[in-house]
Amino acid sequence: MAAQLQSESDVASTTFVGTSGRVHAERLRVLHVLPRLGLGGTEHGVLKVLAGLGDEQFDHRICAVRGVDTSFVDGMNVTVQTYSAGGAKAGFQFPLFRLMRIMKEFRPHIVHTRNFGALEAICAARLRRVPVAIHSEHGYELEILRGLPIRRRILCRALFPMADAVFAVTRELCLYHSRQSWLPAGAFRVIHNGVSTERFAPRHMDAGEIRNQLGIPAERFVIGSVGRLVPIKDHLTLLRAVEVVLRRRKDVHVLLVGDGPERAKLQEYVAASRELTGHVTFFGASGRIPELMNAMHVFVLPSICEGMSNTVLEAMATGLPLVVSRTGGNPELVVEGSTGFLFPPGDVQALAQHLVMLAESPDLRRSFGEAARLCAVKQFSLEQMIRSYRDLYFELAARRNVLHAS
Repeated sequence: MAAQLQSESDVASTTFVGTSGRVHAERLRVLHVLPRLGLGGTEHGVLKVLAGLGDEQFDHRICAVRGVDTSFVDGMNVTVQTYSAGGAKAGFQFPLFRLMRIMKEFRPHIVHTRNFGALEAICAARLRRVPVAIHSEHGYELEILRGLPIRRRILCRALFPMADAVFAVTRELCLYHSRQSWLPAGAFRVIHNGVSTERFAPRHMDAGEIRNQLGIPAERFVIGSVGRLVPIKDHLTLLRAVEVVLRRRKDVHVLLVGDGPERAKLQEYVAASRELTGHVTFFGASGRIPELMNAMHVFVLPSICEGMSNTVLEAMATGLPLVVSRTGGNPELVVEGSTGFLFPPGDVQALAQHLVMLAESPDLRRSFGEAARLCAVKQFSLEQMIRSYRDLYFELAARRNVLHAS
């Protein structure tokens, strides 16, 4: 069913998303609460979980507490209803009673909140006597890299223990939130993201044709990156590193897939660079990521910090060698010297050195790419992720004696 948007207010709305219009008592009702419903990796991850779990055993809703990106919603293939926030102002919000009304209407067995902006739903779930409450953390924001503000730390310390389970997508992120919330590391679980190893797979026969469609000369070594063009992704470091590479060899091209507020700044940098002009393609946001990744020879993620990058998983499944910054959860994905290289965030020379090495060694690229693909299939498949979510939901539902949870 195509997405439908019904809005009572343009101001800070709360949103339901459902895979069906009815509540079925025989299914486990799960309310997924997010800060926003937009184009980020967390939102796409939620949709993958909903699709993977299906509607035979589950009845899902998504609650977007602080707004909806309608361009994202239009492509979701679900029914959407929005509810007015009741005149909530910008800045600090704690929409406790609004969330409680939503829970009263849907009557979830499980409330699963994601990231700090949705954390108040744990409190609402407890007040509404929802059987199971789960919270998960999925990544970093630029402003929290040096630690959470004290108000956030206190709220996490108070609300995390109210949940039946708290998990993060990497071990490193678990340790970060353990330190920040003054809670033991054992209070946190890990559920890694997963990738479809069928949708994302090597298709070498198509690579030349895709490069031709993009107007990239056949002889060029294509360095690719996929992601939002935002400061924390630090694409400027990649462009500066490629400038260094281009001074050594001219058969290099950069393919940037994604959009965001940094795009104009990055395009200005390219236009002002003698080396980069004519060697960079800004493709923008696209639904053709599997094809575009097959046009690349190497995948680069230069982020200042990362939780667990879905695009790195997609590149691994595509069989690409990886060059990523040594930060956040990246070292849990990339095996140094086996599936790719790690470099210090912002280190232009180290990144350039790795790119030159890969450009000059097809055998090394092939070895890294094959190992990356194998790692994605064995450790980070979408099926494994879905199984982990299903097991967690049923485990906690059974513990709370929720009907049909076992």
